Parts: sequence; structure tokens; C-alpha cells
Amino acid sequence: MAEINTNTTNSRGKKGQPNRTNLRVDFTPMVDMNMLLITFFMFCTTLATPQVMDMVMPTKEKDPKGTIAIASKTTTLILGEQGRIYYYFGLPDYENPDNFMVTDYSAKGLRQILLDKNYETAIQMKELRNKRARQEITEIQFKEQMSELKKAKGGEVVIIKPTEKCVYNDLVNTLDEMQICGIGKYAVVELEEADKYLLENFADDKTKMTALK
Repeated sequence: MAEINTNTTNSRGKKGQPNRTNLRVDFTPMVDMNMLLITFFMFCTTLATPQVMDMVMPTKEKDPKGTIAIASKTTTLILGEQGRIYYYFGLPDYENPDNFMVTDYSAKGLRQILLDKNYETAIQMKELRNKRARQEITEIQFKEQMSELKKAKGGEVVIIKPTEKCVYNDLVNTLDEMQICGIGKYAVVELEEADKYLLENFADDKTKMTALK
């Protein structure tokens, strides 16, 4: 802001002589405004910083022994277009297309399927959360027991196979569902030719596609 100090008296006492004006510029409001702008842009920069998720992908080197999983405890998820999730339990049955199904991310979709498959572990995890809420166990004990449940033998195994038509957000949502449903063993692998065959045959089944809509 600027302050103007006008001297109404004439030092020489002569008529017609202009009065002297002292002008002083105050930059204090400008400094305050600059500080607000700097704070605002620093805050916006923090919000714009991308959040990353650590994820370990399987090695491409083939292990002759492979990873052994019980077929009855295995669920394969194929992430498709428009939030669709194609899935089957155990080994794929190419002769019976009814075993190849589709769901989505709704409340009765993927989460319900995983909870039904992982029912016993989900119940135990719920009990642990209740104990933590009642302060019967510490946070450290809670995390240790949760980790033991997820690593228990005979637990559910989920294989996630993204397609070229799915978006990255679908993969993130699927990984979130693994944590929510207590799935401790899961892997993100590449789509195979056999899976593409199932997708092509499923797309030809107009009845299923119409029911999905």
C-alpha cells in the first residue's frame, strides 16, 4: 500500500507554489500475498505427487519345478474391458464353458467371490480386528497374527492375468481386494494363449454378455 503525506503549509509562504508530497510505498501486504501463494503452490505440488505401490512381479526365468498350488484352492482372474473380470476355479475346462464366468467390482462381485472362497480365513481375520478394537491385542501382535493367517498352508491362491483391454486402475483395485479379503498368496502373470481361447469363446456366447449388461 502507498501512503501519501501532504504538507498543507507553504515553507516560503508564497502563493501559487505547489505543496510537497511525501510518497512511501508499503510492501508488507505484497509479502503476505507472496507467502500465501508459495504455500498454496507447495500444497498443490504435494497433492500432485504420484503415489506408487511396491509390487514384485514374477521372474521370467522358468523354474522346472514350478509353483505347486492345490487346484481346488486356486482362482484365476482375467481382467478385461470396462471393469469386467473373467474368472474360473481350479484348472480351466475348455469343454465346459459354463465354468468360465464373469463378474465386476460391485459389492456382490469380486469381493463376495473371494470372501466365499476364503471364508474361514476371513472369519479369523474379522475376529482379530475385533480383538484389536477391544485392545485385547497390540498392533504388533495383530500384524504378526494377520501375516501368519495369510501365509498358512492350504490358503487360497489367486492368479491375476491382465489383458490389453483393461486399465491400470483395474489392476490396482484387484490388488486392493486381495488385501481386503485376506488373500495372502497371489501373483500377477501374463495372459496365455489358452486364456485368449476362453475369452474368444465367451465373447461368442451372446447370452452371457447380455446377462452381464
